[in-house]
Amino acid sequence: MQVVLLTRVEHLGHIGDIVDVKPGYARNFLLPQKKALRATSQNLEYFEKQRIEIEAHNLKMKSEAESVLARMDGLTVVVIRQASDAGQLFGSVRPLDIVAGVKDQGYSLDKNQVRITLPIKNLGKHSVNVVLHPEVIGNINVIVAQSEDEAAAFITPKESVEQD
Repeated sequence: MQVVLLTRVEHLGHIGDIVDVKPGYARNFLLPQKKALRATSQNLEYFEKQRIEIEAHNLKMKSEAESVLARMDGLTVVVIRQASDAGQLFGSVRPLDIVAGVKDQGYSLDKNQVRITLPIKNLGKHSVNVVLHPEVIGNINVIVAQSEDEAAAFITPKESVEQD
């Protein structure tokens, strides 16, 4: 199935690209999320008329995401979990846990924006990617500890200033 992209989609293309995708991917993800339109002649005409507005909206969203990232980049989130004597967690840290910690510090974030590359199953300091816009990706630090006192040992002086 051919679709024209309305936003940048990772591993697929940029705004205005006409790409071939499987029908299920288009029907279940791209079309309902308004990330693409079917590549019919009528939709292509509509897209060309709206192209300037769509690209302007994308640039506005990107600049907003960059300003939020400038304030948020390097943010430290503390997650308190129970663990074994060896430092192995009983479970793992999920994106929702990180979102809750970020919201406590005054930022709005969705669980789909948190990208954990490797499961967090140990105590310590971990780096997690945050995707605020398809073209704007930043990092936050996640400190997993058994208590607040233990977490304070992982925080450097610069990070303690950011948390206040």
